[in-house]
Amino acid sequence: MIAAVGSVLCVVIVVMGAAGDVYTALGDSDPGRLTSLAFGLVRTLANAAATVTAGALAFGVFVVPAPPRRTQLTAHAYAAVRTASTAAMVWCAAATAAIVLSAADASGQTFSVALEHLGGLVSATEEPKAWICSAVAAAVVAVVARATLTWTTSVLVLLPALAGVLAPVIAGHVANGAWHDVATNAMAWHVPAAAVWIGSLVALRSYLRRPGSSVDVVLRRYHRLTAVCLVVLVLSGAVAGAVLTGPAGLHGGYVVLLLLKLFVCVLVLLLRARWGARRPLAAELVAVGLALGASTGLTHLVPPAWSRTRPSAQETVLGYELPDPPSAAELVLGWRFDLVLGLGAVLLAAAYVVAVLALRRRGDAWPVGRTAAWLLGCAVVLVVTSSGVGRYAAGMFSTHMVAHMSLNMLAPVLLVLGGPATLALRVLPAGPRWWVTALLHCRATRLLAHPAVAATTFVGSFYVLYFSGLFGAAMRLHWAHQLMNIHFLISGYVFFWLVIGVDRAPRALPHLARLGLLFSVMPFHAFFGVILMNKQTVIAEYFYRTLDLTWVPDLLTDQRLGGGIAWATGEIPMLVVVLALLRQWAVADRREAVRFDRATDTGHDDRLAAYNAMLAELSGRKN
Repeated sequence: MIAAVGSVLCVVIVVMGAAGDVYTALGDSDPGRLTSLAFGLVRTLANAAATVTAGALAFGVFVVPAPPRRTQLTAHAYAAVRTASTAAMVWCAAATAAIVLSAADASGQTFSVALEHLGGLVSATEEPKAWICSAVAAAVVAVVARATLTWTTSVLVLLPALAGVLAPVIAGHVANGAWHDVATNAMAWHVPAAAVWIGSLVALRSYLRRPGSSVDVVLRRYHRLTAVCLVVLVLSGAVAGAVLTGPAGLHGGYVVLLLLKLFVCVLVLLLRARWGARRPLAAELVAVGLALGASTGLTHLVPPAWSRTRPSAQETVLGYELPDPPSAAELVLGWRFDLVLGLGAVLLAAAYVVAVLALRRRGDAWPVGRTAAWLLGCAVVLVVTSSGVGRYAAGMFSTHMVAHMSLNMLAPVLLVLGGPATLALRVLPAGPRWWVTALLHCRATRLLAHPAVAATTFVGSFYVLYFSGLFGAAMRLHWAHQLMNIHFLISGYVFFWLVIGVDRAPRALPHLARLGLLFSVMPFHAFFGVILMNKQTVIAEYFYRTLDLTWVPDLLTDQRLGGGIAWATGEIPMLVVVLALLRQWAVADRREAVRFDRATDTGHDDRLAAYNAMLAELSGRKN
């Protein structure tokens, strides 16, 4: 551990000492060597503590074996979660200090001046806001992880931990310049993978000091989990590095640090293959230090791509140009692959097919209709995020509405008909199968899947997003745009899960209640489209004016077209849902009739038995 800390500090100090003036090249003021070095060290501490927090949580809930059908953490899992809580306290303190230091670094002020004008500096720059989010996430994780004794809470608190780790990164270098959409998407995979690898390694070292009876199982799970993380690290790091270095940037200190990170990850994989399970752990700690130090150095240096080209207004906002209006050929063939939702759709489709094939090899059947529905739903997500539709959705309101309605209405309908949870419960081994069951029945899922909450989120988000100014703010930032799309998909999935989902919901509704729930939200979708078609002001006008798409001469006309699309495309999926619900209702009634006939034929009538039991009880009371 000492060697790992020493390697981190050596790399950070050497890089920041040898970098020289990195501010003049960006047109910024130099805050001074002391402020710059302090920010680098504090950022390194915050990143290290954040990764230990997230990774230790992942180790405690996914690597340490849990007793079957128990929600309480085992002693070893609890120790890992407490490690995460302690690291989160350090993370919160370092992130709080980084708020002021990042404001000073971005504005070229000393620490004292930045502290005096902190409010104005935070509102004017993005990175201090990201550190505020990181500090809040750390505080939440520190409190909840310290108090929890249950597996499900530990899993759920992993979400804010990963979000807090990711926030300062996606607000940094990757969020600027041409192709920043690709770089940001790549880092959305890169940072969580790094956190899980590094933090679970630290937790594993602590575990091996007090091993239990499941050492071999823990080591096997650890190596499987982190091997996937290392592969993701190499691939996503190469993509983000290619964007930030540019086509002719294969020289200089930035590239050296980038290659060092990639080399460390590949080296760890090779050491594992050669040495086996136990011996590479000490070497991995040193590798972790080198990787963390290189990461901090990369955030301090100027990416080579920035010094070679000056991005246009469209590249600055979107990451790419939209020089021509959307033709049919451009919408179909003009792909820009989305590394978050597009790649996620491909991976989910592949995992589903693998699970179905595993069932068939076992001799079990799985309905073809469910497989077709799932694959079609994944295809919808892939097309509307990665094809020309996805490219133009970021610049045109009308095309955005096509993507919105597809992600919120069409894709979820198809996905819930695929029954992924039912398939997972039939295919997965005992441990992961218990994980799925626990998450499906935990309090958080029951709350989100409450009919009132699901319906309000499904419909209310339309009005809150588009009529409050949030839409314009979200469209300016790629990560916020992605978060908006993910919200559309999840809120639609949860609502249609309650209405026509194959998987059993935490609160099973009778078919008549499902139909009523569906009819209760249908008018609000229609009203939303009508309001858009009649609105006299442009939503997110500043954003669309900044893009300056000359082939969209009238923003209000395009917005009204989007309203018409929202109204028309919202009704078609609803009709499909009504038909699917009525069919499920009819099938359920037939099954109930068959069950009743069988019971009658064998002389067992549940309803008659219940009636006789009631009469017997009343007779007993009279006596």
